[in-house]
Amino acid sequence: MSTFAAVPTALIVHAHPEPDSFSTAQMAIAAQALRGAGYRVDVLDLYDDAWAPVLARAEFPPVDGPFKPQAEQMRAVQGGTLDEAVKDHLRRLLAADLLVLSFPLWWFSLPAILKGWVDRVFVMGAVFGGDHGLFGDAALAGKRAMLLFTTGGSSEAFRPGGAFGAVDDFLFHIHRGMLEFVGYQVLEPVITYGPAHLTDGERAAALEAVQESVARTATASLPAIPLTAR
Repeated sequence: MSTFAAVPTALIVHAHPEPDSFSTAQMAIAAQALRGAGYRVDVLDLYDDAWAPVLARAEFPPVDGPFKPQAEQMRAVQGGTLDEAVKDHLRRLLAADLLVLSFPLWWFSLPAILKGWVDRVFVMGAVFGGDHGLFGDAALAGKRAMLLFTTGGSSEAFRPGGAFGAVDDFLFHIHRGMLEFVGYQVLEPVITYGPAHLTDGERAAALEAVQESVARTATASLPAIPLTAR
């Protein structure tokens, strides 16, 4: 008989169209930090995968009457007819102990491709609703999520009273309306402010700061996974 500790999994969902962007470099360094912290890391690169973001009628079996997306999601879960790409991403989402959304902050929110990923993969009947409730009763309760993103403006601009206002104000609809809504415990975001305005040396230092922040957050928030007898 032997015992072992299960290895936690982190799913990084990355949304930037440029492979050589700072945002993509930030995602890669975060993945490295998570591996160093003991996570198995799974990466979904939405642009590289040409992810289709639109929750559309065409991905469901034909129905009579008005198209009600969430009702059709529940019907697809019950009937085993979910779109194959959605089914694969949903499986990876449910298997992950930590979800990391990696993106540039566009219009103070998620890029459309990433919001569309949430629309399609946070499936009603599988992640919330149906046999699941909301918030603490949703399917992802007990798991953790964090945002990893860049901004166009400086940190001063995103402070209370700054040109844009407090960054937390812009994150509420993501933290509360998406992540906590389906059960996640939301961790502190990791943010690089205005990388386009930094020197090469400052960007290198910023990546080091990201690595340290992600490692610290991940290590502090590792779920208590019991030893399993085999």
